[in-house]
Amino acid sequence: MKKYQIFTWILVLFCAVSVNAQVAANLDAASFSAKIKQKPGSQIVDVRTAREFAQGHIQQALNMDVSANNFQQLLGKLDKNKAVFVYCLSGSRSSYAMDILSSMGFKEIYNLSGGMMRWRAANLPETTDNATTKPVSTGMTMAQYQALLNSNKLVLVDFYADWCAPCKKMKPYLDEISKEMKEKVIVVRIDADANKALATQLKVDALPVLMLYKGKKVVWTYKGYISKEEVVKKLKSNY
Repeated sequence: MKKYQIFTWILVLFCAVSVNAQVAANLDAASFSAKIKQKPGSQIVDVRTAREFAQGHIQQALNMDVSANNFQQLLGKLDKNKAVFVYCLSGSRSSYAMDILSSMGFKEIYNLSGGMMRWRAANLPETTDNATTKPVSTGMTMAQYQALLNSNKLVLVDFYADWCAPCKKMKPYLDEISKEMKEKVIVVRIDADANKALATQLKVDALPVLMLYKGKKVVWTYKGYISKEEVVKKLKSNY
């Protein structure tokens, strides 16, 4: 009898834990989109800046800037018992937001892995207001980009964003390279936020991204932070 009672209590405890279990998952763009459709009425949160949000966002998303002082207050207005879908441009800010949501006790949280860059690469729809469209074509065209590569020198292209910490860290030394190696290297910095269509065409799905061209052909690419010494070494190896 005692064994039966113990088993019963264990079963009850297991069920209670299961009911209160928290779901926090990173999803690729296609899965993120599919999951939203599976859960109509869910809360979609864009944690980018108001400027980024205005340039294109997922339909029905709420803009709550993760860098705002009242970010947690804004999150507190959401229903903790409903699924929350969170995203940013590349996935780093939304991952941080997902941790905050989890600590606040939200039951079901989904993060868009790779952010809007992966969403756009998958050719999924976004909106700038009430009208839903395919990814907004703004900024530099591919023809204009190709014209930048038309040089006898090496062309080092840096895709960055103003909010990106590694991008900010790399900017000073890229400016130095532009001056110190100007006889053999041209450095071009392109704002991924302001050139969404171009970034999508070139499959730029993370930031920062460096692309080195020689004779208009890509000879080296790198995603993420890299030191000046490593970049200079790669440039010199391609003279």
